[in-house]
Amino acid sequence: MREISAGGVVVNHSGEGWQVAVIEPQKEASTAASRQGRGKKWQKMLLALPKGLVDPGERPEQTAVREVLEETGLTASPVTKLGDTKYVYVRSWGDRERVFKIVSFYLLRCKSGKIDDISPEMRIEVKRALWIPLENAAKELAYKGEKDMVRRAQEYLNAHPELRGLNDITQMCDG
Repeated sequence: MREISAGGVVVNHSGEGWQVAVIEPQKEASTAASRQGRGKKWQKMLLALPKGLVDPGERPEQTAVREVLEETGLTASPVTKLGDTKYVYVRSWGDRERVFKIVSFYLLRCKSGKIDDISPEMRIEVKRALWIPLENAAKELAYKGEKDMVRRAQEYLNAHPELRGLNDITQMCDG
């Protein structure tokens, strides 16, 4: 079984520097911590990047933008593809089938919206969405592949300082 997904590293520049939008999925923290092999009995908060399955007829870049809107409440525009993560997991529901998953991640700039302004239907998947400093994100995120994607985003933003000033006039994010 294969799954193809896409997600976004959504950034916004504020007076404190670059911020990244993350989600806290609706999962038991103790279960998530044990899955990560951290040896902790519990974890305050599991943080992840917004992502989801690519719908039929949809390009991964479109999926990333859609999933970001659905899971964070933010409208964002693509900047560049950061890369793909690949892993295998065993479904914890139904058939317990092994799934080979590929997730394409994109660097996205926040255009508008209010973080965590998501529909009640999405609360089944997302406990909350929040901004965290990009410089801390690799330490705060739960999954190795996502940590790598935020590091790539930092490298890209450091190599493109001109992106910093775009929020001043065109961006209406609550970062």
